[in-house]
Amino acid sequence: MGPPQGQELEARDISMVFSRRGKPVQALHNVSIRVEAGQFVSIVGASGCGKTTLLRIVDGLIAPTRGEILVGGKPVTGPGPDRGFVFQQDALFPWRTVLDNVIFGLEVQGRRKGEARERADRLLRLVGLLGFEHHFPHELSGGMRQRANLARALTIDPDVLLMDEPFAALDAQTREIMQAELLRIWRQNRKTVLFITHQIDEAVYLADRVVVMTSRPGRVKAVLDVDIPRPRELSVKRTPRFLKLVDEIWKMLEEEVKAALQMTPDGKTDTQSLATY
Repeated sequence: MGPPQGQELEARDISMVFSRRGKPVQALHNVSIRVEAGQFVSIVGASGCGKTTLLRIVDGLIAPTRGEILVGGKPVTGPGPDRGFVFQQDALFPWRTVLDNVIFGLEVQGRRKGEARERADRLLRLVGLLGFEHHFPHELSGGMRQRANLARALTIDPDVLLMDEPFAALDAQTREIMQAELLRIWRQNRKTVLFITHQIDEAVYLADRVVVMTSRPGRVKAVLDVDIPRPRELSVKRTPRFLKLVDEIWKMLEEEVKAALQMTPDGKTDTQSLATY
């Protein structure tokens, strides 16, 4: 692998309280996470534990009730080109071609057309979409749309890549292929990555470290180092060490999932506990 191209990311004592029907609801409580430059960190936790909220705070889309986010040692005060966001849905503009979608961020930044096209071509080649640049999103498979989505996020050359369950909508086979592709792309650019997923095996396969969060309010329950050598083939998922790590994380999560599925006195599921903030 080449040298890291990303910057260090740090979340310091992040707490978040929302107002729901006039009542305070705490989504996050004193969350501190540090991601070294060029490191890949996955976050897992029960539904409603505040994972997506944390990612939105890191991106500067919302301000925390307390705490701060630092990228390269500088406080985050709002969205910026030093962070790229890849959503669960591909979020491509249906009226724009793949190429026009990928260069959108550069257009917003006012980059010259020739420079934008050159960078877009390089990234389309990196994600395996060269030859599809003039296709529209509806002409692509789900996996190809997410490749385009990733290329668009990388085009602005962010220091930190934020990924919110980007493969959740894909079928199982395509999801595995995209996991391997993401690692291939990451090895080449070594961006700092914060990746949210509900799949424990995905978290372990991709990451250098896995952060396990509690049920709401979300707190850091544990941080596990993934001591599996890189590069990693998909076959590593069948090895004893990999399976042991997955089992260890599941045991940590099991009681949190049960807490998130708690019942109200009338025997109905507490939907507020399941809400994703």
